[in-house]
Amino acid sequence: MSFKRRIPSNPANSPPGTRISPSSASTVLISTGIPSLDDVLGGGLPLSCSLAILAPDNHSGYGELVQKYFVSQGIACGQRVCIVDDDGLLFAKGCIWTSSATSPLVNNNGDDGKAAQADERIKIAWRYEKMKMFQTTVPSGSSSKDNFCHTFDLSTRISGPVIQDASDTNHLVFLGVHVDQDVKASITRLLGKIQNILSVSSSETGLMRLCIPTLGSVQWGDAQPADVLYFLHSLRRLLRRYPHACASISLAPHICSEAWGGHGWIDKVGWLTDAAISMNGFGADPSLVTLFPSHHGLVQIHKLPAPHTILPASDKYSTLRGLSSSAGANGGSGENNLAFKCTRKRLILETIHLDVEGGVAERRTTPSTNTISLDAGRVDEMTDGHASNKGRSRAALEVEFEKDAVVTADPLSSRALASSQSAALDVTTVPRAKKPKKKVAFHTDRPDLYDF
Repeated sequence: MSFKRRIPSNPANSPPGTRISPSSASTVLISTGIPSLDDVLGGGLPLSCSLAILAPDNHSGYGELVQKYFVSQGIACGQRVCIVDDDGLLFAKGCIWTSSATSPLVNNNGDDGKAAQADERIKIAWRYEKMKMFQTTVPSGSSSKDNFCHTFDLSTRISGPVIQDASDTNHLVFLGVHVDQDVKASITRLLGKIQNILSVSSSETGLMRLCIPTLGSVQWGDAQPADVLYFLHSLRRLLRRYPHACASISLAPHICSEAWGGHGWIDKVGWLTDAAISMNGFGADPSLVTLFPSHHGLVQIHKLPAPHTILPASDKYSTLRGLSSSAGANGGSGENNLAFKCTRKRLILETIHLDVEGGVAERRTTPSTNTISLDAGRVDEMTDGHASNKGRSRAALEVEFEKDAVVTADPLSSRALASSQSAALDVTTVPRAKKPKKKVAFHTDRPDLYDF
Protein backbone atom coordinates (compact mmCIF):
# COMPACT_ATOMS: atom_id res chain seq x y z
CA MET A 1 0.00 0.00 0.00
CA SER A 2 1.45 3.35 -1.02
CA PHE A 3 0.67 6.84 0.15
CA LYS A 4 0.55 9.94 -2.01
CA ARG A 5 0.79 13.50 -0.86
CA ARG A 6 -2.37 15.51 -1.39
CA ILE A 7 -1.73 18.44 -3.71
CA PRO A 8 -4.35 20.95 -4.84
CA SER A 9 -5.60 19.91 -8.25
CA ASN A 10 -5.70 23.36 -9.79
CA PRO A 11 -4.58 26.14 -7.46
CA ALA A 12 -4.55 28.62 -10.35
CA ASN A 13 -8.39 28.73 -10.27
CA SER A 14 -8.42 30.29 -6.80
CA PRO A 15 -10.08 33.73 -6.61
CA PRO A 16 -7.85 36.78 -6.95
CA GLY A 17 -6.21 37.92 -3.75
CA THR A 18 -6.32 34.45 -2.19
CA ARG A 19 -3.79 31.71 -1.52
CA ILE A 20 -3.94 28.06 -0.53
CA SER A 21 -2.76 27.42 3.00
CA PRO A 22 0.49 25.42 3.22
CA SER A 23 -0.92 23.37 6.09
CA SER A 24 -4.18 22.27 4.46
CA ALA A 25 -5.21 22.16 0.81
CA SER A 26 -8.85 22.81 1.77
CA THR A 27 -8.07 26.13 3.51
CA VAL A 28 -8.08 29.34 1.48
CA LEU A 29 -6.26 32.38 2.90
CA ILE A 30 -6.75 36.08 2.31
CA SER A 31 -4.41 38.86 3.34
CA THR A 32 -5.08 41.42 6.05
CA GLY A 33 -2.99 43.97 4.15
CA ILE A 34 -0.15 43.76 6.70
CA PRO A 35 2.51 41.16 5.71
CA SER A 36 3.82 40.75 9.26
CA LEU A 37 0.31 40.14 10.61
CA ASP A 38 -0.29 37.57 7.88
CA ASP A 39 2.88 35.80 8.98
CA VAL A 40 1.70 35.69 12.61
CA LEU A 41 -1.66 34.24 11.50
CA GLY A 42 0.11 31.48 9.56
CA GLY A 43 0.07 32.98 6.06
CA GLY A 44 -3.14 35.00 6.22
CA LEU A 45 -6.70 34.96 7.57
CA PRO A 46 -8.57 31.79 6.51
CA LEU A 47 -12.02 32.07 5.00
CA SER A 48 -14.97 31.32 7.33
CA CYS A 49 -12.88 32.65 10.24
CA SER A 50 -13.06 35.80 12.38
CA LEU A 51 -10.21 37.93 13.69
CA ALA A 52 -10.55 40.09 16.83
CA ILE A 53 -8.12 42.97 17.41
CA LEU A 54 -7.94 44.32 20.96
CA ALA A 55 -6.33 47.75 21.38
CA PRO A 56 -6.84 48.85 25.00
CA ASP A 57 -4.92 52.13 24.60
CA ASN A 58 -7.42 55.02 24.68
CA HIS A 59 -4.84 57.48 23.32
CA SER A 60 -4.33 55.74 19.97
CA GLY A 61 -6.32 54.01 17.22
CA TYR A 62 -4.20 51.04 16.21
CA GLY A 63 -7.24 48.74 16.11
CA GLU A 64 -8.98 50.95 13.56
CA LEU A 65 -5.74 51.21 11.59
CA VAL A 66 -5.68 47.42 11.18
CA GLN A 67 -9.27 47.57 9.90
CA LYS A 68 -8.31 50.22 7.34
CA TYR A 69 -5.60 47.91 6.03
CA PHE A 70 -8.20 45.13 5.85
CA VAL A 71 -10.66 47.26 3.85
CA SER A 72 -8.02 48.68 1.51
CA GLN A 73 -6.69 45.22 0.71
CA GLY A 74 -10.19 43.98 -0.19
CA ILE A 75 -10.88 46.93 -2.49
CA ALA A 76 -7.48 46.62 -4.17
CA CYS A 77 -8.06 42.91 -4.87
CA GLY A 78 -11.57 43.45 -6.24
CA GLN A 79 -13.28 41.60 -3.39
CA ARG A 80 -16.56 42.62 -1.79
CA VAL A 81 -16.23 44.58 1.46
CA CYS A 82 -18.97 45.31 3.98
CA ILE A 83 -18.32 47.96 6.65
CA VAL A 84 -20.60 47.63 9.68
CA ASP A 85 -20.63 51.15 11.09
CA ASP A 86 -22.98 54.12 11.26
CA ASP A 87 -20.30 56.28 9.59
CA GLY A 88 -19.11 53.68 7.11
CA LEU A 89 -18.53 56.13 4.27
CA LEU A 90 -16.42 58.39 6.49
CA PHE A 91 -14.42 55.38 7.62
CA ALA A 92 -13.84 54.30 4.02
CA LYS A 93 -12.60 57.76 3.05
CA GLY A 94 -9.99 57.52 5.81
CA CYS A 95 -8.55 54.27 4.44
CA ILE A 96 -5.05 54.11 2.99
CA TRP A 97 -3.98 53.33 -0.55
CA THR A 98 -0.98 52.31 -2.58
CA SER A 99 1.52 54.96 -3.57
CA SER A 100 2.09 55.50 -7.28
CA ALA A 101 5.85 55.72 -6.73
CA THR A 102 5.97 52.49 -4.73
CA SER A 103 6.23 49.22 -6.58
CA PRO A 104 4.72 46.07 -5.05
CA LEU A 105 8.12 44.42 -5.18
CA VAL A 106 10.21 47.32 -3.87
CA ASN A 107 10.00 48.95 -0.48
CA ASN A 108 10.85 52.64 -0.67
CA ASN A 109 10.20 53.66 2.91
CA GLY A 110 12.35 56.60 3.90
CA ASP A 111 11.89 55.86 7.59
CA ASP A 112 13.32 52.36 7.39
CA GLY A 113 17.03 52.97 7.19
CA LYS A 114 17.80 49.35 7.85
CA ALA A 115 15.89 48.15 4.78
CA ALA A 116 17.49 50.82 2.61
CA GLN A 117 20.98 49.76 3.67
CA ALA A 118 20.41 46.06 3.01
CA ASP A 119 22.49 46.06 -0.17
CA GLU A 120 25.36 48.10 1.19
CA ARG A 121 28.64 46.35 1.80
CA ILE A 122 29.78 45.93 5.35
CA LYS A 123 32.96 47.86 5.92
CA ILE A 124 33.79 46.39 9.33
CA ALA A 125 35.26 43.05 8.23
CA TRP A 126 35.36 41.42 4.82
CA ARG A 127 34.41 37.98 6.18
CA TYR A 128 30.96 39.27 7.21
CA GLU A 129 29.96 40.44 3.73
CA LYS A 130 28.34 37.15 2.72
CA MET A 131 26.40 36.79 5.96
CA LYS A 132 22.69 37.52 5.95
CA MET A 133 21.76 40.75 7.70
CA PHE A 134 19.72 40.55 10.91
CA GLN A 135 16.01 41.26 10.29
CA THR A 136 13.27 41.75 12.86
CA THR A 137 10.29 41.41 10.51
CA VAL A 138 9.23 39.79 7.26
CA PRO A 139 9.72 41.53 3.89
CA SER A 140 6.81 43.60 2.66
CA GLY A 141 7.18 42.77 -1.03
CA SER A 142 4.57 40.50 -2.59
CA SER A 143 4.46 38.48 -5.73
CA SER A 144 2.82 40.14 -8.69
CA LYS A 145 1.39 36.81 -9.90
CA ASP A 146 -1.18 36.17 -7.19
CA ASN A 147 -1.45 39.81 -6.03
CA PHE A 148 -1.99 38.45 -2.53
CA CYS A 149 -0.86 41.45 -0.46
CA HIS A 150 -0.47 45.00 -1.73
CA THR A 151 2.02 47.50 -0.38
CA PHE A 152 0.07 50.36 1.17
CA ASP A 153 1.36 53.79 2.13
CA LEU A 154 0.03 55.46 5.28
CA SER A 155 0.75 58.86 3.81
CA THR A 156 -1.58 58.17 0.85
CA ARG A 157 -5.37 58.23 1.23
CA ILE A 158 -7.79 56.35 -0.97
CA SER A 159 -9.25 58.58 -3.65
CA GLY A 160 -12.93 59.43 -4.00
CA PRO A 161 -13.32 57.90 -7.49
CA VAL A 162 -12.05 54.55 -6.19
CA ILE A 163 -14.68 54.53 -3.42
CA GLN A 164 -17.40 55.64 -5.82
CA ASP A 165 -16.46 52.96 -8.34
CA ALA A 166 -16.47 50.26 -5.63
CA SER A 167 -19.89 51.43 -4.39
CA ASP A 168 -21.38 51.48 -7.90
CA THR A 169 -20.20 47.96 -8.64
CA ASN A 170 -21.53 46.74 -5.27
CA HIS A 171 -18.02 45.85 -4.09
CA LEU A 172 -18.29 48.25 -1.14
CA VAL A 173 -21.38 47.97 1.07
CA PHE A 174 -22.21 50.06 4.14
CA LEU A 175 -24.35 48.65 6.92
CA GLY A 176 -25.42 50.83 9.83
CA VAL A 177 -25.66 49.53 13.39
CA HIS A 178 -28.78 51.49 14.50
CA VAL A 179 -29.00 50.18 18.05
CA ASP A 180 -31.94 51.40 20.16
CA GLN A 181 -32.75 50.91 23.82
CA ASP A 182 -33.21 47.16 23.40
CA VAL A 183 -29.62 46.21 22.61
CA LYS A 184 -30.26 42.46 22.32
CA ALA A 185 -33.06 42.91 19.77
CA SER A 186 -31.03 45.45 17.80
CA ILE A 187 -28.07 43.07 17.58
CA THR A 188 -30.41 40.31 16.39
CA ARG A 189 -31.75 42.53 13.60
CA LEU A 190 -28.18 43.48 12.63
CA LEU A 191 -27.21 39.82 12.40
CA GLY A 192 -30.19 39.23 10.11
CA LYS A 193 -28.99 42.01 7.78
CA ILE A 194 -25.50 40.52 7.73
CA GLN A 195 -26.96 37.13 6.84
CA ASN A 196 -28.86 38.64 3.90
CA ILE A 197 -25.67 40.25 2.57
CA LEU A 198 -23.75 36.98 2.92
CA SER A 199 -26.47 35.02 1.12
CA VAL A 200 -26.44 37.47 -1.81
CA SER A 201 -22.65 37.32 -1.96
CA SER A 202 -22.69 33.50 -2.04
CA SER A 203 -25.07 33.49 -4.99
CA GLU A 204 -22.67 35.74 -6.88
CA THR A 205 -19.74 33.40 -6.04
CA GLY A 206 -17.63 36.24 -4.66
CA LEU A 207 -15.60 36.65 -1.51
CA MET A 208 -16.93 38.88 1.24
CA ARG A 209 -14.94 40.78 3.86
CA LEU A 210 -16.84 41.93 6.95
CA CYS A 211 -15.23 44.86 8.74
CA ILE A 212 -16.48 45.97 12.17
CA PRO A 213 -14.24 48.89 13.24
CA THR A 214 -15.44 49.62 16.81
CA LEU A 215 -17.52 46.89 18.41
CA GLY A 216 -18.98 48.07 21.72
CA SER A 217 -18.54 51.80 21.10
CA VAL A 218 -21.15 54.50 21.74
CA GLN A 219 -23.06 53.70 18.56
CA TRP A 220 -23.67 50.19 19.90
CA GLY A 221 -25.69 51.64 22.78
CA ASP A 222 -25.38 50.42 26.34
CA ALA A 223 -23.92 47.07 25.33
CA GLN A 224 -23.12 44.64 28.12
CA PRO A 225 -20.52 41.85 28.05
CA ALA A 226 -23.26 39.28 27.37
CA ASP A 227 -24.41 41.26 24.31
CA VAL A 228 -20.90 41.42 22.87
CA LEU A 229 -20.37 37.69 23.41
CA TYR A 230 -23.74 36.95 21.81
CA PHE A 231 -22.79 38.93 18.73
CA LEU A 232 -19.36 37.25 18.40
CA HIS A 233 -20.85 33.77 18.77
CA SER A 234 -23.65 34.43 16.26
CA LEU A 235 -21.23 35.97 13.76
CA ARG A 236 -18.96 32.95 13.91
CA ARG A 237 -21.97 30.71 13.29
CA LEU A 238 -22.82 32.73 10.16
CA LEU A 239 -19.24 32.49 8.90
CA ARG A 240 -19.34 28.71 9.25
CA ARG A 241 -22.56 28.67 7.24
CA TYR A 242 -21.12 30.87 4.49
CA PRO A 243 -17.50 29.73 4.10
CA HIS A 244 -16.73 32.28 1.38
CA ALA A 245 -16.68 35.13 3.93
CA CYS A 246 -14.41 36.25 6.76
CA ALA A 247 -14.61 38.99 9.39
CA SER A 248 -12.20 41.36 11.08
CA ILE A 249 -13.39 42.98 14.32
CA SER A 250 -11.84 45.69 16.47
CA LEU A 251 -13.15 46.11 19.98
CA ALA A 252 -13.57 49.56 21.48
CA PRO A 253 -10.67 50.46 23.79
CA HIS A 254 -12.77 50.59 26.98
CA ILE A 255 -14.02 46.99 26.55
CA CYS A 256 -10.58 45.50 25.85
CA SER A 257 -9.75 44.95 29.53
CA GLU A 258 -11.04 42.65 32.23
CA ALA A 259 -12.07 45.68 34.25
CA TRP A 260 -15.08 45.98 31.94
CA GLY A 261 -15.94 42.35 31.21
CA GLY A 262 -14.86 40.76 34.46
CA HIS A 263 -12.37 38.02 35.21
CA GLY A 264 -11.47 35.97 32.12
CA TRP A 265 -13.02 38.45 29.67
CA ILE A 266 -10.10 38.30 27.21
CA ASP A 267 -10.22 34.48 27.23
CA LYS A 268 -13.94 34.54 26.45
CA VAL A 269 -13.36 36.80 23.45
CA GLY A 270 -10.72 34.37 22.21
CA TRP A 271 -13.05 31.39 22.66
CA LEU A 272 -15.79 32.98 20.55
CA THR A 273 -13.48 34.08 17.72
CA ASP A 274 -11.02 32.17 15.57
CA ALA A 275 -8.13 34.53 16.22
CA ALA A 276 -7.56 37.18 18.90
CA ILE A 277 -4.56 39.50 19.15
CA SER A 278 -3.92 42.41 21.53
CA MET A 279 -1.95 45.50 20.51
CA ASN A 280 -1.08 47.20 23.77
CA GLY A 281 0.15 50.71 23.01
CA PHE A 282 2.57 52.62 25.20
CA GLY A 283 0.41 55.74 25.36
CA ALA A 284 -0.86 54.99 28.84
CA ASP A 285 2.55 54.04 30.29
CA PRO A 286 5.36 56.54 29.55
CA SER A 287 7.93 54.33 31.26
CA LEU A 288 7.60 51.75 28.48
CA VAL A 289 8.22 54.48 25.91
CA THR A 290 11.66 55.13 27.40
CA LEU A 291 12.36 51.42 27.71
CA PHE A 292 11.44 50.62 24.09
CA PRO A 293 12.04 53.86 22.17
CA SER A 294 11.86 52.26 18.72
CA HIS A 295 8.42 50.66 19.21
CA HIS A 296 4.90 51.88 19.89
CA GLY A 297 3.43 48.88 21.69
CA LEU A 298 3.56 45.17 22.47
CA VAL A 299 1.72 42.38 20.67
CA GLN A 300 0.09 39.57 22.63
CA ILE A 301 -1.41 36.52 20.91
CA HIS A 302 -4.47 35.01 22.60
CA LYS A 303 -5.67 32.64 19.87
CA LEU A 304 -4.70 31.71 16.32
CA PRO A 305 -6.90 30.25 13.54
CA ALA A 306 -6.79 26.50 13.00
CA PRO A 307 -9.50 25.47 10.49
CA HIS A 308 -9.47 21.83 9.40
CA THR A 309 -6.47 21.20 11.65
CA ILE A 310 -5.74 20.53 15.31
CA LEU A 311 -2.76 22.87 15.66
CA PRO A 312 -2.58 26.37 14.15
CA ALA A 313 -0.58 26.68 10.96
CA SER A 314 1.27 29.58 12.57
CA ASP A 315 3.16 27.20 14.85
CA LYS A 316 4.91 25.68 11.84
CA TYR A 317 5.00 28.40 9.21
CA SER A 318 5.36 31.67 11.12
CA THR A 319 8.78 33.28 10.90
CA LEU A 320 8.22 36.00 13.49
CA ARG A 321 7.04 33.68 16.22
CA GLY A 322 10.17 31.56 15.84
CA LEU A 323 8.64 28.20 16.73
CA SER A 324 9.39 26.49 13.42
CA SER A 325 12.76 25.11 12.37
CA SER A 326 12.72 27.44 9.35
CA ALA A 327 12.69 30.50 11.58
CA GLY A 328 16.46 30.42 11.95
CA ALA A 329 19.26 28.84 13.91
CA ASN A 330 17.34 29.21 17.17
CA GLY A 331 14.11 27.80 15.73
CA GLY A 332 12.10 25.70 18.15
CA SER A 333 13.80 27.16 21.24
CA GLY A 334 10.80 29.27 22.26
CA GLU A 335 8.37 31.87 21.03
CA ASN A 336 9.70 35.34 20.29
CA ASN A 337 8.41 38.50 21.93
CA LEU A 338 6.55 40.65 19.41
CA ALA A 339 5.99 44.39 19.22
CA PHE A 340 4.67 46.83 16.65
CA LYS A 341 5.69 50.23 15.40
CA CYS A 342 3.96 52.69 13.12
CA THR A 343 6.33 54.53 10.81
CA ARG A 344 5.45 57.30 8.42
CA LYS A 345 4.46 54.86 5.69
CA ARG A 346 3.46 51.54 7.22
CA LEU A 347 2.53 49.50 10.28
CA ILE A 348 5.00 46.76 11.17
CA LEU A 349 4.91 43.81 13.55
CA GLU A 350 8.38 42.58 14.48
CA THR A 351 10.39 40.80 17.11
CA ILE A 352 11.47 42.93 20.05
CA HIS A 353 14.96 43.01 21.56
CA LEU A 354 16.56 45.14 24.25
CA ASP A 355 19.03 47.71 23.02
CA VAL A 356 22.59 48.04 24.32
CA GLU A 357 23.13 49.02 27.95
CA GLY A 358 19.84 47.47 29.01
CA GLY A 359 17.55 49.60 26.88
CA VAL A 360 19.60 52.75 26.26
CA ALA A 361 19.93 53.43 22.55
CA GLU A 362 23.39 55.03 22.78
CA ARG A 363 26.30 53.52 24.66
CA ARG A 364 27.40 55.84 27.46
CA THR A 365 31.11 56.39 28.02
CA THR A 366 30.92 59.24 30.54
CA PRO A 367 29.46 59.26 34.05
CA SER A 368 25.78 59.93 34.28
CA THR A 369 24.44 63.39 35.05
CA ASN A 370 23.34 62.28 38.50
CA THR A 371 26.85 61.28 39.43
CA ILE A 372 28.32 64.54 38.17
CA SER A 373 25.84 66.62 40.13
CA LEU A 374 26.58 64.68 43.31
CA ASP A 375 30.32 65.18 42.94
CA ALA A 376 29.86 68.87 42.23
CA GLY A 377 27.75 69.23 45.34
CA ARG A 378 30.40 67.60 47.45
CA VAL A 379 33.12 69.88 46.07
CA ASP A 380 31.01 72.95 46.75
CA GLU A 381 30.47 71.89 50.32
CA MET A 382 34.20 71.37 50.84
CA THR A 383 35.17 74.73 49.30
CA ASP A 384 32.48 76.75 51.01
CA GLY A 385 33.44 75.48 54.43
CA HIS A 386 31.63 77.11 57.26
CA ALA A 387 30.00 79.68 54.97
CA SER A 388 27.74 77.08 53.40
CA ASN A 389 26.59 75.80 56.77
CA LYS A 390 25.08 79.06 57.98
CA GLY A 391 21.64 78.63 59.31
CA ARG A 392 22.04 74.87 59.66
CA SER A 393 21.98 72.96 62.90
CA ARG A 394 25.26 71.38 63.90
CA ALA A 395 25.98 68.35 66.00
CA ALA A 396 29.03 68.48 68.28
CA LEU A 397 31.06 65.30 68.46
CA GLU A 398 33.48 64.78 71.33
CA VAL A 399 35.91 61.88 71.51
CA GLU A 400 37.47 60.93 74.81
CA PHE A 401 40.34 58.47 74.91
CA GLU A 402 40.96 56.27 77.91
CA LYS A 403 44.24 56.87 79.65
CA ASP A 404 46.60 53.95 79.63
CA ALA A 405 47.48 52.52 82.97
CA VAL A 406 50.94 53.47 84.23
CA VAL A 407 53.18 50.44 84.35
CA THR A 408 56.06 50.60 86.85
CA ALA A 409 59.15 48.61 86.04
CA ASP A 410 62.66 48.18 87.37
CA PRO A 411 65.00 50.79 85.78
CA LEU A 412 67.79 48.25 85.60
CA SER A 413 65.69 45.77 83.63
CA SER A 414 64.55 48.53 81.24
CA ARG A 415 68.13 49.55 80.55
CA ALA A 416 69.10 45.93 79.85
CA LEU A 417 66.19 45.57 77.43
CA ALA A 418 67.15 48.74 75.54
CA SER A 419 70.76 47.66 75.22
CA SER A 420 69.77 44.24 73.91
CA GLN A 421 67.49 45.80 71.27
CA SER A 422 70.25 48.15 70.05
CA ALA A 423 72.67 45.25 69.87
CA ALA A 424 70.20 43.26 67.80
CA LEU A 425 69.93 46.13 65.33
CA ASP A 426 73.71 46.40 64.93
CA VAL A 427 74.11 42.75 64.03
CA THR A 428 74.41 42.34 60.29
CA THR A 429 72.22 39.68 58.79
CA VAL A 430 74.10 36.78 57.24
CA PRO A 431 72.66 35.62 53.90
CA ARG A 432 71.42 32.04 53.71
CA ALA A 433 73.37 29.51 51.75
CA LYS A 434 71.60 28.25 48.64
CA LYS A 435 70.76 24.59 48.55
CA PRO A 436 72.16 22.63 45.64
CA LYS A 437 69.65 21.66 42.99
CA LYS A 438 68.64 18.06 42.83
CA LYS A 439 69.77 16.12 39.82
CA VAL A 440 68.29 13.04 38.29
CA ALA A 441 70.54 10.38 36.75
CA PHE A 442 69.24 7.62 34.54
CA HIS A 443 71.00 4.26 34.82
CA THR A 444 70.91 2.11 31.73
CA ASP A 445 71.40 -1.07 33.65
CA ARG A 446 68.51 -0.38 36.00
CA PRO A 447 65.97 1.73 34.10
CA ASP A 448 63.29 1.25 36.73
CA LEU A 449 65.15 3.30 39.35
CA TYR A 450 65.92 6.98 39.54
CA ASP A 451 68.70 8.35 41.72
CA PHE A 452 68.09 11.79 43.21
